[in-house]
Amino acid sequence: MALRTLNAKNAGALDKDLMSIGAFSLDQLMELAGLSVSQAVFRVHPPSKGKKILVACGPGNNGGDGLVAARHLWHYGYHPTIYYPKRSANELYERLATQLRNLDIPFTTDFETDLKSAHHVVDAIFGFSFEGEVRAPFRDVISAMESTKVPVLSVDAPSSWSIEDGPPGAGPGAKFHPESLISLTAPKPLVRHFGGRHFVGGRFLPPSVAEKYDLNIPEYEGVDQVVEIGATGQESQSEKVLGMAERQM
Repeated sequence: MALRTLNAKNAGALDKDLMSIGAFSLDQLMELAGLSVSQAVFRVHPPSKGKKILVACGPGNNGGDGLVAARHLWHYGYHPTIYYPKRSANELYERLATQLRNLDIPFTTDFETDLKSAHHVVDAIFGFSFEGEVRAPFRDVISAMESTKVPVLSVDAPSSWSIEDGPPGAGPGAKFHPESLISLTAPKPLVRHFGGRHFVGGRFLPPSVAEKYDLNIPEYEGVDQVVEIGATGQESQSEKVLGMAERQM
């Protein structure tokens, strides 16, 4: 199925609609998103490939998705470690972090050292609302993900990428091309520049909201919360996704 994309402006508006028209709470949406991320990790990197998962979390909702994913990964039998240097004082994020500590999941302040022993990385630093310059401490983290041979799965967007235009022309992330990507709710226009394995997670989108934003819902199998929508390779990926970057509501 060729899926239509959702630009940054409409992605923010859609989230607001889900919490108003759809009656979802932020907690629910984050739990569903994190569950989708954990299933994508399981698909690309089953425990038999190595259980050490390094989860890099940013200060916003993308980081919260990463915290939720780490909890699910622990229950799947993985050994996650959390890099979360800019912790939010928001009560929701504090609860998510406490849930991880209750499972004795370690938090690290040294991403590059833990990267050396990791089997897989989850990039949950920046999502669809990111814009501007990457600042410390994430500059070095993105540079490390850019150069590592450890496979990386990015959540909604490879961190540092423009939602509309893809990787930056220079600086951290200019050559960052993770092995896999999970788009939450719907793909973003940046997928035209992505050539790895691509998943969509959003098995909660009401048809009325999908129709409002001119989105088509993929066919999920069984109890799966994710669906793979493109084979590896930029050419085939661009054929799978119909661009809607110029569309404004």
